Amino acid sequence: MDKHGHEHVIEVTDLRRVYGGGFEAVRGISFSVAPGEIFALLGTNGAGKTSTVELLEGLAEPAGGRIRVLGHDPYRERAAVRPRTGVMLQEGGFPAELTVAETARMWAGCTSGARPEAEALGLVGLADKHAVRVKQLSGGERRRLDLALALLGRPEVLFLDEPTTGLDAEGRRATWELVRELRDAGTTVLLTTHYLEEAEDLADRLAILHEGRIAASGTPAEVTAGRPSRMSFELPEGYFLGDLPPLAHLGVRAHETDGRLVHLSTTELQRTATAVLTWADRSGVPLHRLDVRSASLEEAFLGIAREHGVAA
Repeated sequence: MDKHGHEHVIEVTDLRRVYGGGFEAVRGISFSVAPGEIFALLGTNGAGKTSTVELLEGLAEPAGGRIRVLGHDPYRERAAVRPRTGVMLQEGGFPAELTVAETARMWAGCTSGARPEAEALGLVGLADKHAVRVKQLSGGERRRLDLALALLGRPEVLFLDEPTTGLDAEGRRATWELVRELRDAGTTVLLTTHYLEEAEDLADRLAILHEGRIAASGTPAEVTAGRPSRMSFELPEGYFLGDLPPLAHLGVRAHETDGRLVHLSTTELQRTATAVLTWADRSGVPLHRLDVRSASLEEAFLGIAREHGVAA
């Protein structure tokens, strides 16, 4: 429960969004986000992620269903919600000729209770870019500026739409750490991302959207539960698939071969790996290109895409 007595900071019930021409982008989804939680919305292109986030931000009125953010309707009670939220859009659209500091100062002038601009820029590693014009920033630096402006108002709820697009690996990790720090300080975060590793690493809970509906939801562990793990290796010369221990008794659900490379899909990774490695040891043969990995969010996501005939 948050400091205002709300059990959930975000509550979505049977939400629908319909565009002109009758296209239904969001088809009756329901989920909730607890105080101080990081919640990720995932999905293939066109799944309804951005359409959903725009409704949560109060940028449009739903065609049906109910939304509450901090206990209020974000569209009809926008004045009560907007000062307490921060929004990082996919594209900031800032004036190219302004410097970073000028942009932050302009944004702070429109933000209630804004923190000092220098503090916001320091949070995202842009303190040394304060005199640089926006047009001279790299794509990754512009994304960091987007985030700095979203944090100016010390938001209770932070909406992040593809927050690390364009960032290099170091910048992405630094952003993840900042988001965790914000969460630990009590900020509730809802993010969309195409980076499954990002969602798996950051999110306390998540939902995978497909064609405007929720195809799977829960903690990352819950969503990946029941998805197969994978093991692959190269068969030594002179050996064939039939020389391996009986795969059906090792939890192997499916196998594929690509030349001498064998791919196993298994629900009992330890048992499968132990049997195959014991066989190799007893046979005195090396297993080159050995790769063993447990079920991941990527596997769950790709599995949902395959099940629904979507090109991932």
